Amino acid sequence: MGIDFVTLRKRTKSLPGAIAAAPDADRKRVRLTNVGRIYRTPRVLESTVRLARYPGVIRQIALRDLGHENPTLLLTSQMKTSAGHLIDRYARRMVIGNAIADAIDFFHMDALSAAVPMKVDLDLQLTLMANTLYRLLAVRLGKGRQVSRARTLFRDFIKATAEIRIGDNLVIVRIGRRANNPFLLNAGYGDTETTVPWLQNRTLKIEFVCSPDSRHAVQQ
Repeated sequence: MGIDFVTLRKRTKSLPGAIAAAPDADRKRVRLTNVGRIYRTPRVLESTVRLARYPGVIRQIALRDLGHENPTLLLTSQMKTSAGHLIDRYARRMVIGNAIADAIDFFHMDALSAAVPMKVDLDLQLTLMANTLYRLLAVRLGKGRQVSRARTLFRDFIKATAEIRIGDNLVIVRIGRRANNPFLLNAGYGDTETTVPWLQNRTLKIEFVCSPDSRHAVQQ
């Protein structure tokens, strides 16, 4: 159909051995331009293959030194585009794919709240809102947490036991001692007071139980 594509190839049992047997002279280093990538100079082995259900020759790019024991295999119909450009482009596609997978697996985007079709828009909107709130939390927590998945943020910071005190004008949520509480304190959550309209405009305040020197240790 004339549509260019790039996708992963499933590794069969024989493929890693065949790739490892190729001469080192056939491999080359490429430098990836994605500044956030740890493994920026993988080794690349290029070849052409034929698949039973594809009418033509396909370009195969085998990648080593990406942090995995077995090679990563890319298949593409783009014969002239540089390997480095294709790898960078697929890496950006993987970021999108991981976000979608997280929305489905953690936020249950594929589990509709009702069989009525009109509910789909509501479910999607709630998923996007929840995902955005987790991203804002990650940004506020600072370096080292900005790339964390929603499930990781939930496990480390949200899923906790707490004592809730409701007064006439104030709601205090006192979160029990946890290893990650100092990170929330340093992000300013212990100093934040929020007025909640649907709680009769009571002020919400969060308190954290920490060891005396834990906050200083995190700052260091």
